[in-house]
Amino acid sequence: MTSQDTPEVVYVADLQLIKSYDEVPFLKHRASLTHHLIAAYGLLSKMKIVPSKPATEEDLRGFHSEEFVEFLKVAKPDDQELIEDEFGLGFDCPIINNLWTIVCQVTGASLTAACALTSSKAKIAINWCGGWHHAQRDSASGFCYVNDIVLAMRHLRTKFDKILYIDLDIHHGDGVENAFLFSPKVVTLSFHQLEAGFFPGTGQQKDVGLGKGRYYTYNVPYKAGINNDQFVYLVESILYNLCEVYMPNAVVCQCGGDAVIGDPLGGGNLTPEAFRVCVRHVLNLNKPTLFLGGGGYNVANTARLWTAVTSTILDTALNTEIPEHQFFPMYGPSFELEISAGLRKSENTQKSLDE
Repeated sequence: MTSQDTPEVVYVADLQLIKSYDEVPFLKHRASLTHHLIAAYGLLSKMKIVPSKPATEEDLRGFHSEEFVEFLKVAKPDDQELIEDEFGLGFDCPIINNLWTIVCQVTGASLTAACALTSSKAKIAINWCGGWHHAQRDSASGFCYVNDIVLAMRHLRTKFDKILYIDLDIHHGDGVENAFLFSPKVVTLSFHQLEAGFFPGTGQQKDVGLGKGRYYTYNVPYKAGINNDQFVYLVESILYNLCEVYMPNAVVCQCGGDAVIGDPLGGGNLTPEAFRVCVRHVLNLNKPTLFLGGGGYNVANTARLWTAVTSTILDTALNTEIPEHQFFPMYGPSFELEISAGLRKSENTQKSLDE
């Protein structure tokens, strides 16, 4: 295969993956909305669409404990009251029908995307159904049943020596950070809101890794109400300097959409434009890159965001008027791709950002 017929962007999607993801509580219909909006804008024809291959039990054990994986295999919704909060399966990660199938589908999609990079079939791979950054080795957490990111990065490490993980979600990427806390082969860089009572409550600036992984963990906490200019300033101030020193061979970027204005669980005042700018900076690194989803609980706004990011990756301008399609009514009353910033005042100051 020559470089000319190597597809640059692989997009992982198939009906079973979308159907499985749509069944997850708090994320109802988000996968369908995202996929159909990307399709309505004609972006599918610009990417190589690859169906996901479900992960195996052995794949999941690449990071998760044997006891946790065994539990996920047999857990049934009827058991919920008997085992409340066992292995983290409780309020935010309830036991649901087809849990094992869903877990294998989501993990498999991220592994499929990672395989596209390690096999050199693509320079960029996208799985908007991935990005479950809170799950720990032996427990679910924060709407994340397993950690597909860690498993995908472990696969990337079979080819790429050093990996940079960038987390743009409003919540701290604690599960990914903990997985690589002692590793000098993975740098984790998380931009997140950190305030009393805001989940998960971790990711202080002083947390920099442990043992051989000391100074390979970077946390950039900010306060509520962060706006586009402030967010972009943080990313621009750190990203290039960090890469000059660390020189990663591959990049993983989690694009959680809960920092976008209007998210019921976020506290940010970002619009898709902030993500467009940040993603351009990630693309400027010119490394094999895996883009993943994550948070985003205003499902229409999250679909808008990931469609806008997809168009940025493809360097394709989009009409702000959303095309008519199956889910068109979900985008009212504006029916526009763009989202306006709110009037909320940012609690961040230039001084606090510089610190």
